[in-house]
Amino acid sequence: MSSTAADVVRLLTVRGETLAVAESLTGGMVAAALTAVPGASKAFRGSVTAYATELKQELLGVQGELLAARGAVDPQVAAQMAAGVRTALGADWGVATTGVAGPDPQDGQPVGTVFVAVEGPRGAERGCADGGKVEALRLNGDRAEIRMESVRSVLALLLRELASEQTGNERAQDTERNGGF
Repeated sequence: MSSTAADVVRLLTVRGETLAVAESLTGGMVAAALTAVPGASKAFRGSVTAYATELKQELLGVQGELLAARGAVDPQVAAQMAAGVRTALGADWGVATTGVAGPDPQDGQPVGTVFVAVEGPRGAERGCADGGKVEALRLNGDRAEIRMESVRSVLALLLRELASEQTGNERAQDTERNGGF
């Protein structure tokens, strides 16, 4: 995981972009992984650990109606958390984790149900729902393993989104250089 966090920090730094993190079940572990990387302060803006459901609405702007209808463990909640922390902390990118690490089910969801989300600066332009990307995970293991895999998964998703956007930008620049072909 530390190499993924290092790759994220390096890529964001090279691009001159910043990151904010919203965490629920991971309780600050994503922020800890990122800040363990030397030079993280060049890209990492900060984090909000909204463990209590009402804080997702109060601090991150997740719709109260959504939380009431579906609970905190939901793909739209993850997407709104990522968008909310991006806005609240003034970052180019926002990531979020929400889910059930156990030992008991929550909001009708079994242990190991996790949603990770990434909201980027150009997500809305691509027509993504809520402007970002959400992945649903069904994880096995104990509480610690589920939390660690959630951290790894959200950082890997962010790295893929950063790389995808980089590739897309390079293609656009190459098209412009080659007369639009």
